Parts: sequence; C-alpha cells; structure tokens
Amino acid sequence: MDLEFNKNEDQLKQLCFQLKMKAKSTQLGGGEKKIEAQHQKGKLTARERIDYLIDKDSEFLEVGLFVGDGMYQDLGGCPSGGVVTGLGYVKGRQCVIVANDATVKAGAWFPITAKKNLRAQEIAMENRLPVIYLVDSAGVFLPMQDEIFPDKEHFGRQFRNNAKMASMGIVQIAAIMGSCVAGGAYLPIMSDEAMIVDKTGSIFLAGSYLVKAAIGEDIDNETLGGATTHCEISGVTDNKFPNDQACLDHIRNLFDKLGANQTAGFNRVVPAPPKLKPEDIYGIIPADRAKPYDMLEVIKRLVDDSEFDEFKALYGKTIVCVFARIDGWAVGIVANQRTVVKTKQGEMQMGGNLF
Repeated sequence: MDLEFNKNEDQLKQLCFQLKMKAKSTQLGGGEKKIEAQHQKGKLTARERIDYLIDKDSEFLEVGLFVGDGMYQDLGGCPSGGVVTGLGYVKGRQCVIVANDATVKAGAWFPITAKKNLRAQEIAMENRLPVIYLVDSAGVFLPMQDEIFPDKEHFGRQFRNNAKMASMGIVQIAAIMGSCVAGGAYLPIMSDEAMIVDKTGSIFLAGSYLVKAAIGEDIDNETLGGATTHCEISGVTDNKFPNDQACLDHIRNLFDKLGANQTAGFNRVVPAPPKLKPEDIYGIIPADRAKPYDMLEVIKRLVDDSEFDEFKALYGKTIVCVFARIDGWAVGIVANQRTVVKTKQGEMQMGGNLF
C-alpha cells in the first residue's frame, strides 16, 4: 500500500459519502413540506407506493436516481426527473415500475421526464418484463411544452411503446392515484388494465376552468373526470379503490394470477467471491480522472474467483471485453481501458478515447 493508494482511497470514499448524502436529498423529491401535503390528502408518495407494492423480502433497484440533477434550476429543479423508475418483484414476478413523483411540480412532465420514462419502457421491452405505472401527474410542464412532443425520442413515443408492448404480449398495469391530465392520460388508458383511486385520482383532457371558458358550464373536476365518472359512465378505468393501499393490493392480486413468461436464457452456477479484495478498487482508481489506471485490475476485483476470459485481448486495447461470472451469473463486460496503449503500427493511444 503506497501513499498514492491511500490518497485515492480517502478521496473516493469521500466522494461516495457525498453521493450517499446527495441520494438522500434527491429521494425527498420536492421536499418534506410537499411530502406532508401528499399525506394530508391521504396519498402515499411515489417511493412509499413502490415500497408498499413490492414483495417485502425483496429490494427495489432504482434506475436513474440522479436524472435531472442540476437541470431546470431557474424553474426550481426537477429531482429524479420527477418520476421514480426501477425494477422490483411483485408476487415473485420481476417487473418495471414507473411512479410519478407528485412532490415535484405536481408530477408534471419535463423533457427529461419523458426521456426517463422511455428508458424504463425500453428496459421492459428488451427483457420482456411487465410494467406497472403509478400515475400522479399534472401532465406536460406547460412552460416547456414546445420541447416535450416534437422529436422521435420524446413524449409521444411512449404511446407507440404502449402499443408495441401490447403486441409483444408484455403486461402493462396502470393505477391512477392522482391527477392524470391531457396527453399523460393516454399512457395508463392504453395499458391492459387501468384502475383509479376514488376522490384523489382523476382523468381529463381539460379541467373545469377550460370547460367554463369553452362552453360556459360550471362543473367540478370530480364529476368531470373522477373515479365514479370513469368507472361507471365512460368505462375508461376498470376499477376504483378507496385509497392507495387498496389499489396497490389489487395490483398485487393481479400479478399473483398472471401466467409465467418463457424462462429467460440466463445461466447461473454456485456464486464465488472474487479472490482479490473488492475494497482495493478505492486505491486503484485515481480520484484525478485524467490519470491512467488498469481496468483489468478493477474487473478482477468484481468477478467471481477474479477470473475471466478476455475477448480480442490483443486488438483494440483501449476497449476491454471479457466474459466472466458475477454472483454466479454469466455476464459480458465492456469497459474503457484507461492505460496508454502502443499499437503494432507504433501509434500511441490514450485510454478512454475511442479509436
């Protein structure tokens, strides 16, 4: 252990601690006052809903916690992109969960919110995983509405994905647990089953103020787009429930009765820990990101028995490709090699660049 090793270790551990603190702050969404406002309405927050929904002996693997970090600061920010996404188990079935965070601008959709939701749908399609949408959103964030829809990879593509997943036989379940407005209403209604929480859930393309402006009629939002209207008159939603918990219990009951998908083609053997200490990574990776280091030494401390088979070891050395096992699972790893490489032609190539 040399001085440089100890210095790297101290600095990276400090960075890890700072990230943990930042994660805790980000998970508060719009802040404690907004969380308390949700509770006052009898509603759970996005993360509380997920925690209630998933199997108690399982963990939620969040995807994109720091999405939106540092963005839209002039508008108050958008922690986690205003939506919580990730993987969890419901009645033993692995699934993708997407939950609007109503503590962040009432769950409104920013451009980055749409990108994050699209990524969650892609994960579901690539792995044929069921999707659960927990909807609580004021719709598109109007000051930025011109940036939401126009591109191929923007807001509108999620509805294409709804249809695509339906054709692939991927189950989509939606729960409307708060506002569900305008374009955002298509997503849950295109799902296989849509449910709604009474008194707090609502679906409408235009609120009561727009109705008043358009035809001069006074109407309350509950009558316009509440649970009774859509469960008993329009038929847009399938079932209504008295509170968040009852709605989430119903989702669990649905998953308990879903048929099994084809077994995924993953391969697993008895897991083995790395022979080299994973803690060494703190000393191997420089805190100064411009300094070189050997990525193979990092991989040795991640994979079972510290063993792997490298693919094209003598070709394109600024990229490392290996086959190995992690926790018994067969994996492929692609990583930038951060050393300086000399090619057969005598060219010096800097690690981290793509040649």
